Amino acid sequence: MRNGKYMFTSEAMTEGHPDKVCDQISDAVLDAIYGEDPYARVACETMAGMGFIVVTGEITTKAYIDIQKTVRDVLKDVGYSKPEYGFDYQSVGVLTSIHEQSPDISMGVTKESKEQVGAGDQGMMSGYACTETEELMPAPIRLAHRLAETLMRARKDNVLSYLRPDGKTQVTVEYEKDKPVRIDSIVLATQHDEDIELEKLREDIKEKVIEPVCGDLTDDKTNYYINNTGRFVIGGPVADSGCTGRKIIQDTYGGVGNHGGGAFSGKDPSKVDRSAAYYARYVAKNIVAAGLATRAEVQLSYAIGGTDPTSVFIDLHGTAKVDASKIHKAVMKNFNFKPGNIIEELDLRRPIFRKTTNYGHFGRELPEFTWEKTDRVDALKKDAGL
Repeated sequence: MRNGKYMFTSEAMTEGHPDKVCDQISDAVLDAIYGEDPYARVACETMAGMGFIVVTGEITTKAYIDIQKTVRDVLKDVGYSKPEYGFDYQSVGVLTSIHEQSPDISMGVTKESKEQVGAGDQGMMSGYACTETEELMPAPIRLAHRLAETLMRARKDNVLSYLRPDGKTQVTVEYEKDKPVRIDSIVLATQHDEDIELEKLREDIKEKVIEPVCGDLTDDKTNYYINNTGRFVIGGPVADSGCTGRKIIQDTYGGVGNHGGGAFSGKDPSKVDRSAAYYARYVAKNIVAAGLATRAEVQLSYAIGGTDPTSVFIDLHGTAKVDASKIHKAVMKNFNFKPGNIIEELDLRRPIFRKTTNYGHFGRELPEFTWEKTDRVDALKKDAGL
């Protein structure tokens, strides 16, 4: 309940987490295909277990890619490069089972013009923005992602040479009157070499990873749980199986607001699970950036093959600065929710998707992340009468 003081928690993963490994492989396959055939249809799923990777799904394309090489390149880049990890890019078995997209689905999205392009499936998608952080993201998920990214950098830059690829973070933020005021607890688990002492690891993680990210919000009452079981040598797909699309909450807003019905990774933008979720974030972020509300949630829904959404729902959580109906009208005037338009406006027919798989699909100011633009602010202000 958002009333007085309360706590809220979000978690994130490093790129060596088994599920995130699978997300990266699925999106690396998509990127490899989109580099040659930007009109391909891709729905690629990956599963990882001890000693093997399975890549499956529906792919219709004129391109040829070496899936085996793509998988091994991802694993090597992530850091699964040593036999002692029990899972490495050279020895892992790679199995593939790929077939073409169903023609019954294809007929709904294969059209001559962007106005005729239909949604690749039914479903609902949500986008969210708020004023809690510079990036207009909820504070707990933004902090959790930054911790995970800093942990990865400490490993790859050899700042903490004993770290291994797998890891998770979790941040609990205390709020007062809907504003984040302090961090109550930080949970961090990182895979490591056998010979590192636990106390040394905990000191290093606090100094090199946590303090640079969270120092301003921690205090003498903040609780730290660093490798709380005392040991994390065995990790990655050896310790736990991985699967594409299993970390959809950390991919979005960390449990704040609602979530759509589908995951993102491995799906080309004809799948509105992905493209419309990006567009919903684009709309919500522009509403908040325009000062029309301090929190905005946008839900879209589609019928398979449909060229217009079946609904556009905007929830401002009681924070609207002008009449909410005016904001809704301004949104409908300034945004085009047709699937073909979304793909073109956000320039999604490019090999940009592996970058999205780690540290959040939202709240990152990267040139490829066109859904993070705030270029509709002036138009929304004018049309909403602010």
